[in-house]
Amino acid sequence: MNIVVVNDDGWGSAGIRLLAKEMTHMGRVIVIAPDGPRSGYGACISVTTPILLRHVEEHDLNGAEVYTTNGTPADCIKLAREVVLKDQPIDLIVSGINHGSNASINVIYSGTMGACLVAAEKGIPAIGWSINSHAADVDLHWLQPFLLEITHHLLEEGVPPRTCYNINAPVGEIEGIRWTRQCGGHWTNELDPIEGSSSKEYVGAWKLGGEFVNDEPDAQDTDIWALDHQLLSITPILIDLTHYGAL
Repeated sequence: MNIVVVNDDGWGSAGIRLLAKEMTHMGRVIVIAPDGPRSGYGACISVTTPILLRHVEEHDLNGAEVYTTNGTPADCIKLAREVVLKDQPIDLIVSGINHGSNASINVIYSGTMGACLVAAEKGIPAIGWSINSHAADVDLHWLQPFLLEITHHLLEEGVPPRTCYNINAPVGEIEGIRWTRQCGGHWTNELDPIEGSSSKEYVGAWKLGGEFVNDEPDAQDTDIWALDHQLLSITPILIDLTHYGAL
């Protein structure tokens, strides 16, 4: 079984290292990860910049094959199919473990899930993993036992066509697992101005920030509700964005 592990936090993150080590219990693992953070890249691909690939020979990942790239998470999927595993089957793509939630509207910005969407387009089963903390040293041991268990279950059930899975875990003890839908929500106050940044050439400069607003706080079937109640959330994501009710 050929398993490709990607992420958007870069090769050095604790999340991808744990995920790669766990996946070696299921089969041959090939890690293809960005050489630095690519958070917020969504399904962005490198159109004008050459994509470079480097083989990492020395690492401690239980026999996994490791590559890094200057490209995006979505580029990693293309590199897996057309370079590293050219003419070989890819049985599974796992992305993450992302440091930060990808629940609700965050799924459209997420490089972690962008890789999964590209995999779904190619007909490859894909699972994105995230934990609800941006801390580099977030405690992952509560999530670790679920990685293989849920992956086995989803593969045994069969992944529907053009579908991937978005899994979000709370920080700390996980009190259960719930199938969820994407919560309606939005970001507000997203740009924080940098004082003294205006000049003759620029209007100003801003840092991306913001506050998440849950548009349906009383709904108990959403990914955000699950996280707020220490539940691990599994949301199937379809790459067909057509609003059929509007046709």
